[in-house]
Amino acid sequence: MKKSFSHPAPYACLSPSMAGIALLLPLIWLGACCAAAASPSVPSPCLAPAQWEGRMVQYDHSTGRNTRAVLSYDASQQRVRVLEEKKGLVPCKRFFEYIYLYQEGVMFQIEQVTKYCSKLPLNEPWDPYDIPDNSTYEDQYYIGGPEDQIYVQEWSDRKPARKYETWVGVYTLKDCYPVHETYTRNYSVTTSTRFFDLQLGISDPSVFTPPASCQKAGPIKMKEDC
Repeated sequence: MKKSFSHPAPYACLSPSMAGIALLLPLIWLGACCAAAASPSVPSPCLAPAQWEGRMVQYDHSTGRNTRAVLSYDASQQRVRVLEEKKGLVPCKRFFEYIYLYQEGVMFQIEQVTKYCSKLPLNEPWDPYDIPDNSTYEDQYYIGGPEDQIYVQEWSDRKPARKYETWVGVYTLKDCYPVHETYTRNYSVTTSTRFFDLQLGISDPSVFTPPASCQKAGPIKMKEDC
């Protein structure tokens, strides 16, 4: 014959006040779960493409100058090529091509007309066009108007209650293309860069190869003015 065991009623051994608290615990837990489910989650940084070509306009706040250029970007080999665009006649202005080879730690500056070349060390680390994993989410919004708009997210390196941002990046939500980047130093904006006409991939990888004139490159950076 099997033994039968009698089970006391739940919370029978607790005082009335303790029993009431114990009865409320499941309700508190359920409410916390519902609140967590209802609260919006913080977005995660998207993954920017590793290779693309496009155009950019960079405004230097210290000089007040805009630089328009064609840009080729290859994060897989940490290299960038910038070809300045000629937009009309600018008196006493020289236009250059820049090839940044971060894995080799060098930058080539090529004058577009004479092909004179300077070879300079790259002292700054590779800084890709992407959103770092530890970035702070700032906002998301549409650029443009009804029936002609792009959804973007804004990120920065700001650390709440610790430091102000020195970088702010705006990237498209769908494909994570860069739209706008701003850099700040000593609480003053240094450069603002806009990106447009982007296409995936590198159509001509040879743009990252310095021309023959760079075999006799000089060690001094050339001036933009005549």
